[in-house]
Amino acid sequence: MQFSGNLIKMSVAFDPQKDSVVNYSLNLNDSKINVNELIGKELNIEFQGVINCIKCGRKTNKSFNQGFCYPCFQTAPEADPAIIKPELDQSHLGISRDMEWAKKNSLIDHYVYIALSTGIKVGVTKAMNIPSRWIDQGAWKGILLAKTPYRQLAGEIEVALKAHFADKTNWRRMLTNNLDFEADVLAEKEKAQNLIPEELKQYIIEDNSITEIIYPIENYPKKVKSLSLDKTAEVKGVLTGIKGQYLIFDEEFVFNVRKHNGYLVKLNY
Repeated sequence: MQFSGNLIKMSVAFDPQKDSVVNYSLNLNDSKINVNELIGKELNIEFQGVINCIKCGRKTNKSFNQGFCYPCFQTAPEADPAIIKPELDQSHLGISRDMEWAKKNSLIDHYVYIALSTGIKVGVTKAMNIPSRWIDQGAWKGILLAKTPYRQLAGEIEVALKAHFADKTNWRRMLTNNLDFEADVLAEKEKAQNLIPEELKQYIIEDNSITEIIYPIENYPKKVKSLSLDKTAEVKGVLTGIKGQYLIFDEEFVFNVRKHNGYLVKLNY
């Protein structure tokens, strides 16, 4: 079958009350493709030489910040530096690239969390993005640490914890299943609670529920190489698994779908 359209990060469905396996979908224009069903099949992704901004739709020679043209990278609220560094968010002070957007995305409940991907890490996300945020990072366990009424406060807590916890995932280790299986997320939450500044401890939540996540992978590669459509116009191989936003192929190469937001492709399987 053949589909065409602009790539956008895979959407996920996840029900921990069932089998805890993530179900992935790839949306190409009006087509929604169940990617889990493609595991074990040959998949061909062919770049058509066009990149469209995921914000305004215009053609761009280069993608900035995973999908934006340069003007939108400079002006869109979705590309604001506070997305990466939530402590920089100023929407609670009435300062934003777009206050209407901020009311729906920054001035709402945010979680600070502890996740276990390759090792223990700390992060911040909107309440509505749990557990999809953990899934995008390839985490296999997650626990909530604090809940704040707006983004900047969650960023303050994260900054206080960064001296003691990682805030990034080693993608190579994540995709080869080279994980810290001995880490205890509940014990790490207790450690983190003691490190939060006194004036921010009021936002700590008592819920100690641990979410466990299973990814649809037939087998993990021993080594991985990430392919880019900027260098290789065609990605082709047997799909053996999906983790985070990566497609894993039988020849031990991987393809980051989210990195290619806005790329116009033909997909065959």
